[in-house]
Formats: sequence, C-alpha cells, structure tokens
Amino acid sequence: MVQVITAPTTERETVDELAFKVFIKALEILGGPRRLIEYRNLTWVPSLMAASYAVVLHDKQMKTYEEIAAQLGLSKQTVERMLRADPAEVMKKVSGEWEGEKFDEHIAGGLAKEAWRRLKEGEEINLAVVPSKNVLEAAGGPVWAVLTLTRIKGIDFPIKSPEELKERLRGIEIHGKDATELLERLEYPIRSPAELLRKLRTAAEGG
Repeated sequence: MVQVITAPTTERETVDELAFKVFIKALEILGGPRRLIEYRNLTWVPSLMAASYAVVLHDKQMKTYEEIAAQLGLSKQTVERMLRADPAEVMKKVSGEWEGEKFDEHIAGGLAKEAWRRLKEGEEINLAVVPSKNVLEAAGGPVWAVLTLTRIKGIDFPIKSPEELKERLRGIEIHGKDATELLERLEYPIRSPAELLRKLRTAAEGG
C-alpha cells in the first residue's frame, strides 16, 4: 500500500511543516526520484525549499515581499520572482523537455505555488517520491541539503549559535567538509532553514 501524507491543516500546522509538505509535493510534481536522476546538478534544491517557504509565508501569514525576503535571507527581487511566477506557464516547461532549462527562482516559485494549490485542494503526498540518499547520490546532487532539512525539523528559529545545530548535523559532509566545522564559520543569527542551507553551501564552497 502506498503511504501518503495528508494535505495541510492550515490552522494547526506550523510554517515549517507546511513548507516541507509544499517542497515534497513539488518534487512529486517534477516526477519524483526517477526524474531527478535526469538532472546532474541539483543545486536547485535550496531554491525550491526557499520558494516553498515564501509561498506559505505569503499565503498563510500574509507576509509582504520585504518581510519574506528578510526572514529567508533573500533579496526582495528574488521573492517577487518566486511569488509572481505563473504556475501554468511553469508547468508547461517542466512537463515537456527539460533540456536547456535553467532552474531559477521563477521555476521554483511556480512549482511551489502549484504544489501549495494542490495541497489546499486536498491532494495527498505520496511518500514514495521523497528522494532517497542513493537516488540523490546517483544524480550527483546535494544529499547534505536533504539530510540537513530532515535533521533540523522541529528546531526553533532563529538559530543564535553553532552549538544549537552541531549535534543535529553531526556526520553530514558538504562538498567533503564536515558540517559541524562549517557551522563555526557562519554568521548568526540564522533566521530560517533556507538561510541555513545558503550559508552552509557558501561556507563549503569558500574553501
């Protein structure tokens, strides 16, 4: 029997829980793990996560572009591109040939908006689409990003020091570097999961 996650109960669930559901639903819309293997570079994962947060914050908490940008550590222009994306237009792109398409904030925003719409209409999430570690490795993608999102579920933001994250991220490697060591290089406070992913990636790529 296929396992599912029920659609959001927007009055009770937290923004983190809803954003995670939007993220997973968006992966399902993309075609699930099998299609992920087609994309050799999965650097879009943090963008899709950020877009998922932006959509929920805008629709559920009525946050402005400026407020969302500040909370997620993004520019106002990036948030605007995410939230002004036309889901129908984006769906046409991702349902066809992906070759040559750039996965930018416009694509991420359209997918997140479509995922949020479907969840609000009662669609469930098939747990079979959640990418496994092996699938992400085969795709050459950031296993660390998904592992990090999984490990920090339920943690309170903002994060004010590396000590709050070290135990949760122990054992995760980012571009060959230990995540717990990278935490010491980050600027705090960290206001959201999307900001954490961005700062960890920047620290790992910075040497």
